Amino acid sequence: MMDMTHPFKQQRQLFPTLGKTIHLSSCSQSAISAPVKEGVDAYLTSWNDEGMDWNGWMKKVSEAKAAFAHLINASPDEIAVLSSVSDAASSFAGSLDFSGQRNKVVTTEIDFPCIGHVWLSQEHRGAEVVFLTEQNHQIALDQYVEAIDGRTLVTSISHVSYYNGFIQDVKAISEIAHANGSLLFVDAYQSAGGVPIDVKEMGIDALASGAQKYLLGIPGIAFLYVKKELAETLEPKTTGWFSRVNPFAFDPKTLNYAEGTLRFDTGTPMMINAYAAHAGITLLNEIGVQTIRPYLMELSTVAIETAQRLGLEVASPLDVTRKGSNTAIRVQNATALEQFLKTKKIVVSARNDVLRVAPHFYNTAEEVERAIEEILHAIKHH
Repeated sequence: MMDMTHPFKQQRQLFPTLGKTIHLSSCSQSAISAPVKEGVDAYLTSWNDEGMDWNGWMKKVSEAKAAFAHLINASPDEIAVLSSVSDAASSFAGSLDFSGQRNKVVTTEIDFPCIGHVWLSQEHRGAEVVFLTEQNHQIALDQYVEAIDGRTLVTSISHVSYYNGFIQDVKAISEIAHANGSLLFVDAYQSAGGVPIDVKEMGIDALASGAQKYLLGIPGIAFLYVKKELAETLEPKTTGWFSRVNPFAFDPKTLNYAEGTLRFDTGTPMMINAYAAHAGITLLNEIGVQTIRPYLMELSTVAIETAQRLGLEVASPLDVTRKGSNTAIRVQNATALEQFLKTKKIVVSARNDVLRVAPHFYNTAEEVERAIEEILHAIKHH
């Protein structure tokens, strides 16, 4: 067993569920924490005690936006709130103009399927969609150099692969895209909260992430960053009363767009989800993702070395600097094994032909090693 101290022993106590369950599925759903549960309870209490607290609820939505903005080094007015990454990507895609000569979309086969679907849905508006071909579920930088040209309107990438944790060099891809006049859209669902993100330093034009994975929250809320200067030039086709300059004018005949990325807000936001998201992201900001990342790389080393020692096939990059938290282990009947391991109080996440072991800062090296040993046991006996 690798000898490792746990630098987040104190914060681990905020996750009481870890006392009875090994929770290693942050690529799908993080473990519940006391602050997130308290956030949800606070919404329910306000509803119960006051019947309606519109101002308080909207304030919490704004606070959740501000917490996410801080996490990625953006301004709060560059953040919109939607219900999912699919919604966020669709809203951004729908705001672009594909009618001119610059109508090409460069995306990849390693993105989560909904991203490809979003861009394909724009073909009837003139989009020409090009998919970069994966090799071992990875994309080489040279592929972007070859594919992105003067006709590329937007380059769309995942920061970290949902399948095997492969991490992309966002800044390098941004430089290639911008040298050709292309925008860069990033799906950060598998990275935000586990890998540092600085949208300004990395040159990201638009980015989306949901709250339920490494952001420690729950499904049903997602954040869309659009660089303010870019947002001011766009008119989202998916719209709502919070997209307006003054939502409370209640004017059905005036279609004006709010300043900055606020124009990508739509209808009444998901209040209870915002309470959970704010609590989770606030905890991450207090710790610092820059502090979390090196520890997750150490846990990746534990996962890879344990899997190799036990003769299991690792589908993730073996260089921990080229992967996020997720270490994918190739198995047969991944979904059945996931369910079996749950009976052993071990939570991992199946995708296609892999089981994903995806720790967060609250996990220990011993938990990672034990889970992989149990995966081998399950393969042999299940």
